[in-house]
Formats: sequence, structure tokens, C-alpha cells
Amino acid sequence: MAGLRDATAIVGIGETPFAKRLPEDEKTLACRAVLAALDDAGIAPGEVDALASYTMEETDEVELAKAVGFGDLTFFSKVGYGGGGSCATVAHLAAAIATGQATVGVAWRSRKRGSGPRPWRNTTAQLPTPAQWTRPYGLLRPVDEIAMLARRYMHEYGATRDHLFNVALACRNRANQNPAAVMYDRPLTREMYMTSRWISEPLCLFDNCLETDGALACVIVSRERARDCRHTPVYVHSAAQGLPAQHHGMVNYWNDDPLTGPAWTAARHLWKHADFTPQDVDVAQIYDAFTALIPLSLEGYGFCGRGEGGAFTEGGALEIGGLLPLNTGGGGLSEAYVHGFNLINEGVKQLRGTSTAQVPGAATCLVTAGEGVPTSALLLRS
Repeated sequence: MAGLRDATAIVGIGETPFAKRLPEDEKTLACRAVLAALDDAGIAPGEVDALASYTMEETDEVELAKAVGFGDLTFFSKVGYGGGGSCATVAHLAAAIATGQATVGVAWRSRKRGSGPRPWRNTTAQLPTPAQWTRPYGLLRPVDEIAMLARRYMHEYGATRDHLFNVALACRNRANQNPAAVMYDRPLTREMYMTSRWISEPLCLFDNCLETDGALACVIVSRERARDCRHTPVYVHSAAQGLPAQHHGMVNYWNDDPLTGPAWTAARHLWKHADFTPQDVDVAQIYDAFTALIPLSLEGYGFCGRGEGGAFTEGGALEIGGLLPLNTGGGGLSEAYVHGFNLINEGVKQLRGTSTAQVPGAATCLVTAGEGVPTSALLLRS
């Protein structure tokens, strides 16, 4: 990992508009996001020789390469487990570039979750083995599985719905500053939160991420190449993936402690290879498909002790000026849910100084992928 530390940088970011329903198909959205990221970097499509995305990405490398006009590709990868793969796409490209397998990498995610079908609606396909232990017993959706973990966490440590509201409110407040956010003009109050309908108790409507159409991309090059690009480089300081022993997706049935999920495994590797600690992080973009993932991740990545994640959110800690400004574009809860890729781009904006909710002097940023599934994380620095 010493060979990866600050060896590469994100030099371009791009995204489409976000909405509940967009007219373009996923391939078109992917092309637009990738072209925007390359233009942001000042790099021609023909120079791209590496790609990384998610196994759930519908636009494959061949189609994207032809449509956008890439040159010969010498590295391409896809990462599994939905939102758990977001940061790993950047990590794979950073490793490829640092080891000479490629020179210009593009990571992307395009999704029409807002207007498209929900993945769990297909009742004709045989369930994968993990789902055979959950779906027949009423845990039909990801929210049902995370609700069980949330209830266990509240029972064990005394966390409350007010703590989850603090997460939802921080993300909504940042979205209210971000014209690109789906929830830009829709403030959230405690009364709205507390009286909203249950989705899967104890998680209500506002504990759940948005369902969004949209696409995002970023461009990664070597540290040396980054100096010649259009914007201040944002360096990939450390990267990690995490799959704990005896893991069972979302519910952690077989772990010794189901509340110590993949974040704990990824975090140990991430900090092991970093020159700074959680206390040195200026701003965090933490995967927020559900509010309950935030206290679990705060603990896993070392910002507080076991059982302290709920209390950590008190007193405006997640707001600008707080202990750890969180998801400053609005996150999956209030900007857009595109499997966490907007968190990567927002991290870049913060370290460039161009966020709509800029943290003064931000120089370090943690970005995480989905907790509850095999995951990944990045430490970025300016």
C-alpha cells in the first residue's frame, strides 16, 4: 500500500442531472457522465485505457468504449455487492495506474432506479443462498434487513429515533444548499420526520435513501500526470476493501457481533496505510442508504467508541462547523442515490473547495461505500 499512497489522483468528475425519472436510457446517461468527467479533467476520450464499475452496472465496457471513443483498454474491472463497490472502483484504477497497467482510468455508475424496477420484485428467479435465510421469513427488502440491525443497535446501546433524525436532517440541510440535489427545495423538520409513515419499523420514510435516475463518473491518473490537468489534484491517499469472516450480507447472522460489519474490516486496512487518523478527517462522505448505517459506520471507522455512534450525532456534530461535517452534497438520503458514487464526487468537490456546502479549509476526506455488505473506502487529500 505504500506504493499506492498519494500515487494517483482524481482529476475529473462528471454527473448528469438527478431526478425520479429521466428520459435517457442508462447507456446514454453513462456516456454523458463520462464525457463530462473527461472534459473536467481536460483529457481526450482516446487517452482512456482503463475502466472500472459495478457488477450491477448495465452499460458494459465494450459499449461504453465504442460510444465514447476510447483507445485500447489495458485494464477493466467490475466490483460486486452494489453500493459496497463504489470506492473500490477508484481503488482498482489507482492500483492499476500505480503499477503501470494503465495511465488514464475512468470509474462510473449509471442507474435508473427511480423509474426502473426494484431488484427484489422478481419472484421467478431462484433466491441466492444468503437470501434463502431472509426472504422467506419476511426480510424482503434491504430496508427490512437494516431495520433488524437498527432495532438491535437501539436495544443494545439506547440509540433513539432522534439520533436517526439527526442524520436525516444533516443530509437534508446540505441538500437544501445544493441546486443539483433532488431535495434542494424541500426542507425537513422533526415533526415531518416523526410523523412520517413506517417503511420497516424502526425506519420511517426519511430514514430511507432516494430512488433516483442519474449517472456519475470520475477520472484517475498518476500523481505526475495530475499536475498538468485542469484542476487541483485530489490524491487517493489510502484505499481498502472489507469482507469480514463468516459474513452474511446485510444481516450479519453468523458474525460474533452482528453490529460490527464490513466497515470494521475495511477501516483497519484503511488506517493502517494512512498518514493520518480519524481525528484528522475534515469532512466525511459516509454511505447513507439508510440513516442507521451512519452510527454503525462512525464506530467502524473509528470516530467514536462502540455504542457511541448515536450520541455522536448530537449537538449538530454532523453539520457544517460540527465535529464531522457529513455528506455535504446531501448524500443518498437527499441528493441522489446512485449506489454511492455521488459521495466520491462530493469528496472531490470539498477538497477542490467547490462544494455548495464547503467546509472551510477542508484538506482530508473519508469516503465510504455501503455498510452491511462487502464494502470499500477511500481517504482523499488535497
